[in-house]
Amino acid sequence: MEIIDNKKFYDKLRWLSLPFMFQSLMLALVAAADALMLGRVAQEQMTAVSLATQIQFVQNMIITSVTGAGTILGAQYWGKGDRDTLKRLFNLMLIFSGMTSFVFFAACELIPEMLMGIFASDAMLIEIGSSYLRIAGWSYLLTGISQCYLAIMKVTDKVKPCAWISSGAVILNIILNAVFIFGLLGMPQMNARGAAFATTVSRAFELGLCILLSAKENYIKPKIRGFFRIEGQLIRDFGRQCLPLMGGCLFWGVGFTSYTAIMGHMGVDAAAANSVSAVVRDLVCCACNGIGSAAGIMVGNELGAGNLERGKAYGIKLKNISWVIGIASTAFILAITPVIVKFVILTETAQGYLKGMMVIMAVYMIGRCVNTVVINGIMDGGGDTLFDMYSLAVCMWGIAIPLALLGAFKFNWPVLLVYACTCLDEVGKIPWVMLRFRKYKWVRNLTK
Repeated sequence: MEIIDNKKFYDKLRWLSLPFMFQSLMLALVAAADALMLGRVAQEQMTAVSLATQIQFVQNMIITSVTGAGTILGAQYWGKGDRDTLKRLFNLMLIFSGMTSFVFFAACELIPEMLMGIFASDAMLIEIGSSYLRIAGWSYLLTGISQCYLAIMKVTDKVKPCAWISSGAVILNIILNAVFIFGLLGMPQMNARGAAFATTVSRAFELGLCILLSAKENYIKPKIRGFFRIEGQLIRDFGRQCLPLMGGCLFWGVGFTSYTAIMGHMGVDAAAANSVSAVVRDLVCCACNGIGSAAGIMVGNELGAGNLERGKAYGIKLKNISWVIGIASTAFILAITPVIVKFVILTETAQGYLKGMMVIMAVYMIGRCVNTVVINGIMDGGGDTLFDMYSLAVCMWGIAIPLALLGAFKFNWPVLLVYACTCLDEVGKIPWVMLRFRKYKWVRNLTK
């Protein structure tokens, strides 16, 4: 195996991962700000918005599969130095993401009550959530386009501008959250609808910045001429990466949404505690998300350039780093649990649920960190995208979801036991992930 230049490796990892971590942190802070601000208004407002945002969560899974396929191929073509193919990849991403975004926008405007009924049975939660979706749906229309621009920036060494754009949009979102939720600066108090309006304005700001920045000479722009005339070979290559990613993303996204729906139907206290634990989870996952994104680009660049042994060596080193991040995340969650429980305004029952959920989630974080870096970073970087779908089909849909459904609706298990079932999949598939990793099927050059 090739000997790695550690200084070069860690410099590149730091240069790539820190902006990704910061961007992930900024995005997670929006959900945290929503939860904290709405939690100060009323528990029902916070819970309803947390449930309503599961619609965007599902949309993001589809868009992530589209941009993920573009990132996998784009990282390798960038390593090869083929800018023209990158422009055509950009076109493909915009076409599919735009279509997806329009479908979700239409659903939020036309049938918001039906969508909320999936996640909650309480009439008040459905009413609040529906009012949120009618406004936030406009932001979903913009998200698919801006994410394509940001994905192309990531793989073309424009990570820092990409992070600054996302961060600027998040800061604007948080400020507008305070203004519209609480009715500051002479604005009426809008509660959940205020959070939706803040999100929509900030997404428009984000897309505007993406378009303006990408107009510069040294940025990759869509190939406007022949927008819908793209070579069949590139479409087939894109489909080979996108379809397994979409299957995996939908398995994971719908499955994760199912967990939220199950907890939502176990009562307002269980839903509220789950909403807070989800915010904490997303904040702590920023580290593994950043390393995972960097891993996909680092491995993909080397494989696309034909340096297969170096790409393999990078993957092994990044896998070892993922274990360190997982254990550190576990310790961090256990340390902050008392602070989180005291800070958030919940009923006594919900506080008890939250304490237990935080302990369970601490163990879950080991699996989440390892799987994010290895599956969604290293293996995806080499085009080994089918495994994620298989593992989710077995571990999440074959084990975790059935157990959670039976425990919640048939056997009336305690809330914390049902919550533990929803955390089984990430921890349970670690041995399978390690076995697949060591087969090295991800060590491939995908460029044509």
